[in-house]
Order: sequence, then structure tokens, then C-alpha cells
Amino acid sequence: MSLSAVRDFIRHEATSGLILFAVAVLALVLANSPLAWLYDGLLRTPAAVQVGALEIAKPLLLWINDGLMAVFFLLVGLEIKRELMEGELSSLDRAALPGVAAIGGMAMPALIYTAINWGNPANLSGWAIPAATDIAFAMGVLALLGPRVPVGLKMFLLALAIIDDLGAIAIIAIFYTAELSTASLLLAGAGLVVLFVLNRLGIAKVTPYVLVGTFIWVCVLKSGVHATLAGVAIAFAIPIRVKTAPEVSPLRAWEHALHPWVAYGVMPVFAFANAGVSLSGFSLASLFEPLPLGIALGLFLGNQTGITGLTFLLVRSGLGRLPDGVTWRHVYGASLIAGVGFTMSLFIGTLAFPDPEQAAAVRIGVLFGSCVSALSGYAVLRFAGRASGQERDGITVAAKGANP
Repeated sequence: MSLSAVRDFIRHEATSGLILFAVAVLALVLANSPLAWLYDGLLRTPAAVQVGALEIAKPLLLWINDGLMAVFFLLVGLEIKRELMEGELSSLDRAALPGVAAIGGMAMPALIYTAINWGNPANLSGWAIPAATDIAFAMGVLALLGPRVPVGLKMFLLALAIIDDLGAIAIIAIFYTAELSTASLLLAGAGLVVLFVLNRLGIAKVTPYVLVGTFIWVCVLKSGVHATLAGVAIAFAIPIRVKTAPEVSPLRAWEHALHPWVAYGVMPVFAFANAGVSLSGFSLASLFEPLPLGIALGLFLGNQTGITGLTFLLVRSGLGRLPDGVTWRHVYGASLIAGVGFTMSLFIGTLAFPDPEQAAAVRIGVLFGSCVSALSGYAVLRFAGRASGQERDGITVAAKGANP
């Protein structure tokens, strides 16, 4: 990925992160205001689509979580495929450091959450909630720091978050799948075969992929596998290059077209629908209950220990090296920011705990852990940037003094 492409990507994600923060605050305000009935009623509004005997009827909240989020995962899948084939993850030496760091950032939060909730078997299904990183929020925090953050750190955190998303997708597919419908899965598989045939034939037009992709989404929705995974499967079928016109990249065109819609539409709508939690009866003691505490500490402590620890081991072993201009203070700050789980953590929380009472505890844990991680990471990186600047200034002054 070129430097300009990275900057464009970060600019989209950073702006989206700031919008997400504002929307989340709005949802919290509405959920705790006299208009709470309107907020809840809107999300419970039933909506149905029926074609013959096939009917899909869901409240608005589930249309957002199962439908709009499939578009989000489509974009995530496109980004992952591009990075694997042409970007920062296209070679082992490039992918090693963020890959190992991402493993630490998924494993340690899950272990901390599990340790805290070990005596509560009903809570153990939420072990993956703190193992997720929200790219948009993370890039939003980095955007606030401006030039204080080296480009190498931004690319490191971006690659780490993309690998983290890939891990989250695998976790959802393996651990958060209900009873399976073999017939629906076979039909979805047949749809994927058609997509890959279109890919091999070099078809670049959007319409066939959209029509077959919609069919796959319906089949996956009815199969018991979470419908959002259909977005990822479709993304991996989109050709990155067309043999008859090598300069054409359907994948990049899709990614470019979807990015603003997802950044400024899908994700804010999801945040608005899922961040609103009633704080009625909430006290500081509520935060120290195993479920929200495990999520909050998993996000905050798990990411900084897992990412910094495994990155340190890899670099000290000689199997990896830090990006140019990146110090250990930068790595530690980035590991804190990776604790901003928000969108992905809330989404996994909806799968792990559909019960409204537990869902409220999940949201409290995610919001608290994400906020503390964001503020701590911002503070560390702001200080790291200032210290680096002073160090460079000191070297400059010394050089001038030595050579009047």
C-alpha cells in the first residue's frame, strides 16, 4: 500500500472514529433521558421482507446488526484481502511484527476476562468480547495527535487491527454459530462457487456479485451461521485484478466506493443502536461485577500486556524490528489504543449475550474499558511525541554548539 493510500485510509477511519464517539454519546444521552421510550421503541420497530414463502422478519435492531453489519464485514474482508495480496501483510517479514502483536492483543484480553469470570460459568461465553480492536476509533485517537505520531506507528497499528479483525471473524464463525441448517449452507456454498467462477472469468461488473451476494446473505442468515460472515466470504471472491485489463482493480473500486458509506453511515448507525445503555440503578459497584470488570480490564490491561510483551520478545529475539521512527514508548501507547474495542466488542457482545440484562453489563464494560484505553493511549503518545521532539531538539542544539 502506498503512503498516500495509507493516509487516505487513516483519514477516513479517523473522521469516522470521531463521529462514532459523538453518536455513542448521543445514544447514551437518549437512553437516559425522557426520550428513552422513543429510542427503545425505534430499535424494536418490526420490519419484514417477504418473497413468496420466504419471509425475513426482525426488529430494526437486528436488521442493523445482521444486515448493515454484513456490509461492514464486506469492507473488512476487502481490506484484509488487499493487505494479504498487495499490502502490509503480503510478505512474512512485513506481517510478522503486527501479526504476533495481534495474537498477544487477542490472547491476553481473553485470558484476563476468563480468569475474572471463572467462577461464573454463564459469563464465560463472553471471553472474546475484549479481544477486539475498533480500527475507526483507534485511528481517530491517532488523528488527534497529528504529526506527533510517526507514520510507521500508524501503519503498525493499522496492520495489527486488520489482523485482529481477521481473528474476530474466525472467532465468530467458530464459537458464535447456532444450530446449523445443512440445506442453507449448501445453497450458500453454491453461491460462493458462482462468485469464484465470476472471479476466474474476469467479470468486473458489480451487478452479478451483488445479486449472488444477496442470495448468499439470505442463505447464511437462515443457516445458523451469523449473517455478517457472508460479507467476508463475498469480499474474498471479488477479483483484485482482471487479466484482460491489469490496470483495473474491482476490489479497490468496491473498497473505495464502500468506505465512506461504512465510515459515515453503517458504523454510526450501529453505534447509535448499540451504545445506548440505561444507567438507571448503575453504581460504581456495578462496574466491579465480573462481567463488565472482565471486559474493561481485558481491553485495558490485556492489550497493553499482550501487544507490548510479544512485540518486545519478537524484537529482542531478532525475528522482527520496530518501524522507522518508532520507539518502545510509541509501541506501548499504541497497545493502549488497541484496547478501544467499541464496535467489534459490542458486536461480539450481542452474539455472546442476547439477554437484555447481560447486554447492559456488556455495554458498560466495553464503554468504560474503551474510554480508559483511549485516554491513556492518547496521553502516552502525546508525551512520547513531545519527548522525541525534545530529544531531536537537544541533538540539534548540541550539534550547533559543536560546530559554530
